[in-house]
Amino acid sequence: MADQDEKKADETPEVTPEKTVRADFDGPFGKYTVTASTTHLRDEKHKERATIFSVAYVLDGVKDPATRPVTFCFNGGPGSSSVWLQFGAYGPKRVDIPDLEIAAPSGCGLVDNPHGILDLTDLVFIDPVGTGFSQPENAIEAKDFHGVDSDVDSVAEFIWRWLSTNGRWSSPKYVSGESYGTTRAGGLALKLQEMGVQLQGAVLVSLAMNFQTIVAAPGNDLPYVLYLPTFAALANYHGKVQVADFDAWLEEVRTFAAEEYAPALLLGSRLAPERRSKLAGQLAAYTGLDAAEIERRQLRIDYMWFARQLLGTGDRTIGRLDGRYVGRDLSPHGSTLTRDPSYDAAAGAYTAAVNDFLRREIGWDTPSAYNVLSMAVNQGWTFERKQRLGYVNTAEDLRQAMIANPHLKVLFANGLYDLATPFFAAEFTRDHLSVDTDLADQIVSTYYPAGHMMYFHPPSLVQLKADLVAFYKR
Repeated sequence: MADQDEKKADETPEVTPEKTVRADFDGPFGKYTVTASTTHLRDEKHKERATIFSVAYVLDGVKDPATRPVTFCFNGGPGSSSVWLQFGAYGPKRVDIPDLEIAAPSGCGLVDNPHGILDLTDLVFIDPVGTGFSQPENAIEAKDFHGVDSDVDSVAEFIWRWLSTNGRWSSPKYVSGESYGTTRAGGLALKLQEMGVQLQGAVLVSLAMNFQTIVAAPGNDLPYVLYLPTFAALANYHGKVQVADFDAWLEEVRTFAAEEYAPALLLGSRLAPERRSKLAGQLAAYTGLDAAEIERRQLRIDYMWFARQLLGTGDRTIGRLDGRYVGRDLSPHGSTLTRDPSYDAAAGAYTAAVNDFLRREIGWDTPSAYNVLSMAVNQGWTFERKQRLGYVNTAEDLRQAMIANPHLKVLFANGLYDLATPFFAAEFTRDHLSVDTDLADQIVSTYYPAGHMMYFHPPSLVQLKADLVAFYKR
């Protein structure tokens, strides 16, 4: 009998207690509770596979939680924690950084955020495995979570667990992702639907769902076409071209890109020399770049090259995440962007803010480092899908989810000066979802005179809040 008891004990998986820390705050929308916690993901034998760290913001005093929406939020990378949406846009506190400047090492702490959305929805910020404090357990390899489908599966499992643990199955449920987080959100819309979790809406910030629209490669000229309106917007912003009516001019560039530029690139080497020269001149007029150099590059303008060339000679470059930013590049004589001033502007301030908030204000006691952005995760990511070939495209997952759940509402939030995920690519993705008109009407597109993190720009943060109020009221 003793031997049998010992055998059963050996077969019982070791369980590490899940950790939870709570703190109460009073903010712009009243009193709220912040809960930082770890959630264990387990396999079919209940063996721990990973620990997911999350921070939840729940408004106090709500009589019926079943009527209170909850939104699950995450950033992208892949390899990014959720600090950007949490402390830049949605949360009741935001990092107080100056717009268009690299923040000083001190003096950029957290302040109340009256433009957050805790008045509209409770918020759960998720750090996927390998980011924040989220890590694989025991002998499980991190790479087991670092692929398109495995990432979706792990985040979906977390959401299912959180709804069950917190008794929120009847609440209206939303997801919101930024950048690669929109890739994840597209996959989650379908995965959660298959798990019985029906979403009310998805807020997709700086869209990156169809990678064919943003990753140029031999044989894929589509990104060159879809980046052009962003190049034109930035050329105007930095004074390299002058236009009287910005919106009308941008529409002209869209039309040129689709009806003249794209067909020309489709011809490849069959494009007549005289037509190539004429198009190079038109591209120069839209972008402020040198026509001869554009022609030499076979009319193909890489966004990293554009960022480094727009301001002319010298060591200055514009930002990739936000082309409004200007900074010094690593190489004074380089031809392409090697340093992004728009990322440098905020990285230190956000890292300090999240660590101070979690460790001092919340009381999360751990010697572990909080991984704001893991380049190891990013560089080791597997951009492949189960039984699918070609470019990653979770817009197809979103389409299937909308067909299965015609109540699903979607918002595409776009920065006009975003060189990472251009707005014309988001429009292309929207226009190629192949859904009926009634479902297409469920998608709202909004635009901001800023970049990838449009909430860095104070007027855009105000506009984003107004757009989200309208969206949640729908």
